[in-house]
Amino acid sequence: MKFGVVGAGRIGTIHGGNIAARKDCELVSVADADAGAARALADATGATTASVDQIMESKDVDAVAICSPTDTHADLIERAARAGKAIFCEKPIALDVGRIRNCLEVVRSTGATLMIGFNRRFDPNFAALRKRVAEGAIGRLEIVSITSRDPGPPPISYIARSGGLFRDMMIHDFDMARFILGEEPVAVSAMGSAVVDGAIGEAGDIDTAVVIMETKSGKVAQISNSRRATYGYDQRVEAHGESGMIHVGNVRETTVELGGAQGFTRDKSLNFFLDRYDAAYKIELDAFVAAVKSGAKPRPDGDDGLKANILADAAYQSWKTKQRVAIE
Repeated sequence: MKFGVVGAGRIGTIHGGNIAARKDCELVSVADADAGAARALADATGATTASVDQIMESKDVDAVAICSPTDTHADLIERAARAGKAIFCEKPIALDVGRIRNCLEVVRSTGATLMIGFNRRFDPNFAALRKRVAEGAIGRLEIVSITSRDPGPPPISYIARSGGLFRDMMIHDFDMARFILGEEPVAVSAMGSAVVDGAIGEAGDIDTAVVIMETKSGKVAQISNSRRATYGYDQRVEAHGESGMIHVGNVRETTVELGGAQGFTRDKSLNFFLDRYDAAYKIELDAFVAAVKSGAKPRPDGDDGLKANILADAAYQSWKTKQRVAIE
């Protein structure tokens, strides 16, 4: 498969490098508004730089990886779908649910293959937890608890165009909750505040939040997010059921543990999401390539992206109104 990558920032560099490293794929071209970023990724992978138009029109490009800013995703998905390309797009499709619905209608009408980049589904640890839950290792699932805390807050310039914590950061956790629960949440309750960085609050966003969701059968999911974790990138999941509990802890810098008179100490958790989810990004690409080659529908797909955004919107509404919000 021959790929074009649109967006040569941090995530575009990861996906571009993973594509180029595969024997069954080739990174043909890279586009970015920053010519220097595009050139750096192209030089590192043996690709050429190109415009978005050139990538979309090229007969040498079978698939497009969309890694550009969020507000460009829906337009690029539609262009790629109409151009007959297979599409991998980083989350989210858009910040507005109506815009997402319109975009997915174009995908359906063209018959395009679309996969959304919820990479955490492909983390070996989380995937193993989900598999064991589905196999009945803890009996009937009752509650899922997800903790996701960044080492530190992003720049305020990023906050201003991110769509807010629920749509930008917690959206991964909404997808993970759906993935593990095996049911759709029917109600959302959210609380949040800006206690890490006052400037985030001044920008109209929050940096600390808790969300509780429930399904029709009574299963519950709780999500805890923070833009600060002094001990490293905090990524944990716990599932509790009628006959037990299953837990995924943090991945640490090393497995070394030091014991002494004061007790035991361990190294910090990995401090950067690209390190923590390095394997997940590779496995995610495996799944996309396999789906395109086989003609199967990839997961997570556009509908998964839509449902995560609907939950994010409900959480935002609940936080604003201080009311429980039902999901239609």
